Amino acid sequence: MGVPARLLDLTRLMSRVGGGAMTGIDRVEAAYLSHLSAEPEPLFALVRTALGFVLLDREGVEALHSCLSGRAAWGSADLLSRLTHRRAPMRRRAESDLRRLALARSGRKGLARMLARHLPAGAVWLNVGHANLSDDVFAAIHAAGGRAHVLVHDMIPLEYPEYQRPGTVPLFERRMRAVARAADLVIYNSAASRRDAERYFSGWGRVPPGLVAHLGIEVPEPAPEALPAGLDLATPYFVALGTIEPRKNHALLLDIWEDLTAHGPAPNLYIVGNRGWNNQAVFARLDARPRGVIELDRLSDGAVAALLQGARALLFPSHAEGFGLPPCEAHALGVPVVASDLPVLCEILGNIPIYASPADMYSWRKTIQALAEETDARRSPGAMQDTGPALPTWEDHFNLVLRVS
Repeated sequence: MGVPARLLDLTRLMSRVGGGAMTGIDRVEAAYLSHLSAEPEPLFALVRTALGFVLLDREGVEALHSCLSGRAAWGSADLLSRLTHRRAPMRRRAESDLRRLALARSGRKGLARMLARHLPAGAVWLNVGHANLSDDVFAAIHAAGGRAHVLVHDMIPLEYPEYQRPGTVPLFERRMRAVARAADLVIYNSAASRRDAERYFSGWGRVPPGLVAHLGIEVPEPAPEALPAGLDLATPYFVALGTIEPRKNHALLLDIWEDLTAHGPAPNLYIVGNRGWNNQAVFARLDARPRGVIELDRLSDGAVAALLQGARALLFPSHAEGFGLPPCEAHALGVPVVASDLPVLCEILGNIPIYASPADMYSWRKTIQALAEETDARRSPGAMQDTGPALPTWEDHFNLVLRVS
């Protein structure tokens, strides 16, 4: 079913320019940008910058897509960028390009007028990055005759506030309360996320219409040449992939490797990801360079795929997830997965992983040791497809979402 126009919110992606490797939510927004650019319906984009909102038409969206994907270089910083001197240089260049590409610009109070002037009635605002989820933006969308469709990735900040950055939990709750009050449709990446969110929404007085659409799994081409020189890939090794923050439970793996290396030869552990927040004890242990543990950050997607492809397994002992992209990507590469027994991972991957409680060090250690001692632990891509459900694709996702968006 076609729509008069789509308004894709790209604030999240723009805020990440120059910030290193994309997170899972970044990848989702990028996938929407790529897919909607190829759809026939009129396409616009909305970005909140340090100096207000910027509206782009399709031509502007396509130019922005070229820069975000690396096919084109960002332009030079303009004079206005001097007012945002705290921004990183690359971010100032990106926001300068936004202004050069803009169909229109406005402050917060003028947002509804700008949208009504340039968008057809009935346009759908697609927000998949958790940005701009405030009452005044929802009100502006509706005042301009639009509909607000929001992808909620998870409710982890409310479920596990102890794992969050200071001050982020109240902000997240305000955003989700605004979604409950004003969203015309909520898209969920899993049934587990929907159950969690609607439990909160019900308590807040309104449960918006919802739709579950699993995220698509895209595996980059492995690029061994992009791996850092000098890595020992001959010794059996495991990979942990994700931001180094408390929810990801790297402490469990460090405990296991401390125990393994104390009792003789042990496999290596590659911890791949940027350092996050509230994790000083883990950072201190990594700074001490524990035996058998190698920390890597800022690897390209191709390098990560190459490292995964040679691993005995991906280790994913997370305490909580909204979806869990790394286990899906590892499975698509033919790599065994050892993961926490979370409902969402069981929903997406069925019986593909080896599951263990994130608190059960004994089971994790026993499984890791068994995999390390196997003579043929690696499997070819697709070899495990018969052991569980087929992995979701972006085509599957958009076939569901774009029927109503």
